[in-house]
Amino acid sequence: MPEWIEACFTKDIETEDLIRFDHQDRTFAIYKSPQDQFFCTDGLCTHEKVHLEGGLVMDNTIECPMHNGLFDYTTGKALRSPACNNLKTYSVKIENEKVYIEI
Repeated sequence: MPEWIEACFTKDIETEDLIRFDHQDRTFAIYKSPQDQFFCTDGLCTHEKVHLEGGLVMDNTIECPMHNGLFDYTTGKALRSPACNNLKTYSVKIENEKVYIEI
């Protein structure tokens, strides 16, 4: 059964950036778009399981810091090889300036 997990405060993430959030044995990436919306994906690249935390966030994309695979973080869609598999995305809600993800 899905549950909402408090991940961070909205002020913890700069516009066009991400933060890493670890919960139990999973890693997530939480993004703030240029339109001040929040999104969440798995935190590891689907190519070689590298943390996306150090990747370049621009517009609505995240570039893997290891091999430059590119994803649309709003949909999880892989946009450039070597990333071929999409990232899993998670629902996000904001309450009292806190970011929650549904896992």
